[in-house]
This record gives sequence, structure tokens and C-alpha cells, in this order.
Amino acid sequence: MAVLDQPGMTQAQYEQVADKVNGGRGLVEKSTDWPVPGLISHTAAPTPDGWIVVDVWESEEAFRRFGEVLLPILREAGTPEVEPKIYPVFNLVTP
Repeated sequence: MAVLDQPGMTQAQYEQVADKVNGGRGLVEKSTDWPVPGLISHTAAPTPDGWIVVDVWESEEAFRRFGEVLLPILREAGTPEVEPKIYPVFNLVTP
């Protein structure tokens, strides 16, 4: 699981980043829209001081491949640079 807690990030920046990740098709709505395989789930929400994103990936390696795509997009959008926190998933329930 990768957690990106980004103080100072706005919803507009999140939407801009998501649109670029999705190849200009707006918000990502399904895992197949991601530019690299391996995403299991994606959740994004506002926080009192910014934005938080929690992704579950098949592996840390898959997340790192996505990071190679994501980091330049985040920089271009002017979001604060944060180090993602990576946690091994103990239990995951999906529908």
C-alpha cells in the first residue's frame, strides 16, 4: 500500500494530475486507465491541509514503475514533493 499525504495540494491539482495520468481523459475511473499494470485500488480525498492518496498495488515494484510516470506529472502540476509511505498489506477485502 502506498500513501501519499500531500499538504498544500489542491483538488484542482489532483484533477490535473489524474487527467495526465489518464492520457487526457479526465479522472481515472478504472484500473486499466493506469499507465502501468498492477493497480488494485486507488482512493483520493481532501484533508484539512491538502490531499491524500492511498493506492494498493500488486507489488512495490509495480508502484515504483508507476512512480516513474507520476513524479514528472506531479512536478509539472506544482504539487509539494513528498516521499510516499509504503506499507505491506496484511488484509485486503474487495467486492
